Amino acid sequence: MMTPKWSIQRVFLLIGISLCLALAGGTALAAGEKPIVFADFGWDTAQVHNRIAGFIIKNGLGYETKYVTGETIMLNTALIQAKGGEAPHINMETWTENWQELYDEGLAKGKDPDTNEGFIHLGANFPNSVQGWYVPTYMIKGDAKRGIKAMAPDLKSVLDLPKHWKLFKDPEDPGKGRFYSCIPGWACNEINRKKFKAYGTEKHYNIMEPGSGPALAASIEAAYKRGKPWIGYYWAPTWVLGKFDMTRLEEPAFDSKIFETTAACEYPAVKCDIIVHKNLPKWAPDVVEFLKNYETTLDINNKVLAYMQESGGTTDDAAMYFLKNYEDLWTTWIPADVVTRVKAAIK
Repeated sequence: MMTPKWSIQRVFLLIGISLCLALAGGTALAAGEKPIVFADFGWDTAQVHNRIAGFIIKNGLGYETKYVTGETIMLNTALIQAKGGEAPHINMETWTENWQELYDEGLAKGKDPDTNEGFIHLGANFPNSVQGWYVPTYMIKGDAKRGIKAMAPDLKSVLDLPKHWKLFKDPEDPGKGRFYSCIPGWACNEINRKKFKAYGTEKHYNIMEPGSGPALAASIEAAYKRGKPWIGYYWAPTWVLGKFDMTRLEEPAFDSKIFETTAACEYPAVKCDIIVHKNLPKWAPDVVEFLKNYETTLDINNKVLAYMQESGGTTDDAAMYFLKNYEDLWTTWIPADVVTRVKAAIK
């Protein structure tokens, strides 16, 4: 059946209008006609924060919300460009240094009045993340409740590891200790190898490379439950450091030149900030005001992730756990009437 010419023209006109609206970033958000979209990265903390903020935005401020999954570069590029209904408007957890070049580009565009692209920075979600070489705290201080005596009370620094290698004997090579590094392909894997050489650790320890994040976590959990020694790389926020009492060994203070060459210093702290598309203040000013106030702590993140791990819950469950257990914190982020609506929605 032939379609009348005028109908075809009308269809193209409607398509053109739709594309223009998409390219404009969807200015109807404040009217609730389009959802506010979160960049839903593949790690737990980002997804939990998305659902905490999303719950408050939906139930307290009255906007529909949506979560779009993807990788760091893809989602942040989409946020900067803000083209189409699937493009995110909010990144709750930047891990800025992991995409520094693109971040700088997006921030510059956010200040440029001649482009509709770019984002603005709303502040820190939580203080800088940490990473480094850890041992169970009971190795240094003991644990009277578990009947564990201190095994190495003088173990404070990575430079102390050579004299304590026998505590960490590698079952496959008893003449050396075993150090659990991070996953092959992760940047920290190569960095740890540099540190091994710079600190002289390679003379006394073998590097064990777990095949996955869960395998690395399992090695800590197995040692901890038995009260045995363990030495290796880990980072926070994670459920592991929320559940187990671990001590990060001291290293020389971070120095960018040293880190880029021998890596014989602390890992740099990575910023975990909140950014939003530059036009979100126009579309949803109340959402932006809420996110400016949104701030947690490293300890809270560890505890929420530990709850999620121990309970076998989802990121939605973890968000609800936070809302129930940290009411004194989140109620300071929003006006009283919004607090009332959010409390009424909590199950």
